[in-house]
Amino acid sequence: MSREPGCSRWLLFAACAHLVFLLPPLRARELKGIVFVIQSQSNSFHSKRAEDLKRDILKQAVDLGKELPTVLLIHQIDKHEGAWTILPLMTDFSVTYGRNSSWIFFCEEDTRIQVIKLVETLRRFDKSKEWFLGKALYDEESTIIHHYAFAENPTVFKFPDFAAGWALSIPLVNKLAKKLKSEPLKSDFTIDLKHEIALYIWQKGEGPHLTPVPEFCTDDVNSYKVDHCATTFSNFLPLCGEPVNKEDVFVAVKTCRKFHGDRIPVVKQTWEREAALIEYYSDYADISIPTIDLGIPNTDRGHCGKTFAILERFLNRTSPRTPWLVVVDDDTLISIFRLRKLLSCYDPNEPVFLGERYGYGLGTGGYSYITGGGGMVFSRTAVQKLLASKCRCYSMDAPDDMVLGMCFSGLGIPITHSPLFHQARPMDYPKDYLSHQIPVSFHKHWNIDPVKVYFTWLAPNTEESSNGKKVGYNREDL
Repeated sequence: MSREPGCSRWLLFAACAHLVFLLPPLRARELKGIVFVIQSQSNSFHSKRAEDLKRDILKQAVDLGKELPTVLLIHQIDKHEGAWTILPLMTDFSVTYGRNSSWIFFCEEDTRIQVIKLVETLRRFDKSKEWFLGKALYDEESTIIHHYAFAENPTVFKFPDFAAGWALSIPLVNKLAKKLKSEPLKSDFTIDLKHEIALYIWQKGEGPHLTPVPEFCTDDVNSYKVDHCATTFSNFLPLCGEPVNKEDVFVAVKTCRKFHGDRIPVVKQTWEREAALIEYYSDYADISIPTIDLGIPNTDRGHCGKTFAILERFLNRTSPRTPWLVVVDDDTLISIFRLRKLLSCYDPNEPVFLGERYGYGLGTGGYSYITGGGGMVFSRTAVQKLLASKCRCYSMDAPDDMVLGMCFSGLGIPITHSPLFHQARPMDYPKDYLSHQIPVSFHKHWNIDPVKVYFTWLAPNTEESSNGKKVGYNREDL
C-alpha cells in the first residue's frame, strides 16, 4: 500500500506523456500541402524583400525537418500582366496544384509568418471543403472606392486584410478556376483588390463568405499581442539609409483658376512647407500664388495634356541633378517628409513610377496604372524613357493616369505599388486597415476639414522622425 502514491504519480505522468504524444504532430505532407504566394513586385527594392521572405519560409521548413513547400513570387509569374489581381492565376493554380496541395496562402512582402503556427491554424479547417480565410475588414459606411456596395449596412460584408495573409482551400480554387473557364473575367477596373476578390468569391451569396481567423494578425512582430498569431506585419515606414534631400524632390501641383481660392490655400497651410522645390501649374498665371500657365486649357475630365506638359517641363527646365518628380492634384494631401524617407529605398537610376496601383481590363490583357489623386512619383529615368517613346495622349482631356499606365505597360516598365498612397479620404478606408499604416497621402476635400485631416494623419510631428515607427496618436473620425 505504501507504494501506491508513487505508483499513482508515475501512472499520471505516463498518462500525461501519452497525451502529449497523441497531439497531432506536424505531418510531413501538411507543410508541403501549402503553396505560398507572395504578392511581390519587380522593382529591385520590393523583389529583394520578397526574396528575403521566401528564404525565411524555406528556412523554417528546413529547421522543422520537413519537405520544402512551394513558394511563388507574383512578379515572376509573367504570363499575365494582371498577375497581381490573383484571379487570372486561378486556372494555373488549379492545374498545377489542384491534386497534390491543400491550400494556397497569399501574403505581402512585409507579412511575417510563423510556419508551424500557420500549419496548426489551417489544420482546424477541413481541407476537403471550400474555405476563404483571412483577417476580416469591413466598411463602417458605404464608400466610393467600393462603389457604395451594401449601402444599407456595409458592415455585413467582410473582406481580407492582405497584410495579415489570406488562404483559399484547393476545392475553392478548383471551383473558381472552373467558373473562370466558363465565364471569363470582365474587362473592368481593379480599384480595391481585396474587396473585389471577396465579392467575386461570394458570388452574391452562392459562394463562401470570408471566415475570420484570429491567428492572422497585423500587429507588429514585437507587440505583446502576437503570442497567438501565425502571421504578423512589419508596420513601419520603410527607410533605407538617410531620407532623400529636399532638393531631390520636385513637386508639381495641377490646378486651375476656379480652385485657386479654395484648394491652394489648403496646400499652403499644410504640406507646402515640406517641399523645397514646388510649382503650381494652371490655366491662368496668378502671381499671388504663383501659378504657371502651361498654355493648356483646363478640361472637365482628364488632364493628359497638362500632365505631359509638366513632364516635358521637368525634363527640360529643372536641374538634371533633381532625380524625383511628384505630380499631385490641388486637393491631394501629402507628406513630403515621409515620401523622402520612402524614396530612400528606391534607385532613381531605375525607371520608377510609384503610387497607388489600379488596373484596367486586367482579366483580358489591359494594363496597370498609378491613380493620380494619391500622387504619382516618377524617377527622372522613367520620365526620360517615357518621353523618348512615341506614346502620348490620344486627346488633351484623356485620363492622364490611365494613359501613363498604358504607355509604361507598352514600354515594358512595370509600375510600383505602395499602399501608403491613397486615392480617397481616411474615412473611406476601414480603420483596422489604416491602423497598421503610416500613410503618405490622401485625396479629396469632400465633407471633411482637409487641414485637420493633414495634421491628424500626415504632419511630420505625428511620428517619431528618428526611426519611422508608428506611435499612438489619436486619429479622429475624419
